[in-house]
Amino acid sequence: MLAAHHQHCPPKSGTSLSTRNTSSHSERLRSRASRADSGLSVRRDGHTVVVTVPSRSKTEAEVTAQTDHMSDLKEPKAALRHYLQSNRDALLWKLDGLGERDLRMPGTPTGTNLIGIVKHMANVEIGYFADTFGREWPTPDERISEEDFEADPQADWYATESETCDGIIDLYRRVWTFADATIEELPLDALGRVPWWTEDRNPVTLERIMVHVIVELARHVGHADILREQIDGAVGLRAEVSNLPEQQDWPAYVAKLTALAERF
Repeated sequence: MLAAHHQHCPPKSGTSLSTRNTSSHSERLRSRASRADSGLSVRRDGHTVVVTVPSRSKTEAEVTAQTDHMSDLKEPKAALRHYLQSNRDALLWKLDGLGERDLRMPGTPTGTNLIGIVKHMANVEIGYFADTFGREWPTPDERISEEDFEADPQADWYATESETCDGIIDLYRRVWTFADATIEELPLDALGRVPWWTEDRNPVTLERIMVHVIVELARHVGHADILREQIDGAVGLRAEVSNLPEQQDWPAYVAKLTALAERF
């Protein structure tokens, strides 16, 4: 059992979710044709979408995204798990097809790099889904220790010479399994304590921690979006949906925005 305190609350009403489908039938047909031309295929099996693409983040050439049916997302924990996993999948997808050099190369003046984001999020999830709820990460040598942070405050933001990008990706996938076990066993109102938060921010519920991690992860996926586009121009929301106009003249669009900005 997990070491966590439970508080008893009245059941929370489900949040009404609405979605808007902006794709026309012809656009969907063009999207399918585009996937076929690129070798990309999508199949659905229950609550799982399996997207077949060249991928360095799995040994097989498949990226599996857990996507609960929208009808199931009326249940709060299912909704939170859905958005947590979809952001995890999006982050690793941004690494596909790149070599060690590109994954390690800093893309901002403060050193943000793709594999560093993954390493950071692995340590974030260990902290919030292990330490906070009294669980012990089984291989402590793989996580960044307090001593490591004292020696280098950015220790979780880059791969060392002795680490490999594939090894860090594998670590993050194992962290998912560990974190998901915490989420599965505990109710959303289970109480825990974040050791590095001040007393006025503790105790916390599992629900609050899930929201906190999703927000942080989504922010870093946005960072990864921009870093990847700067490396090779690859863009898109996720493997099976670009969420971008298909016939956009991007150089002309950038020129238009540049001309607008230069008027000020």
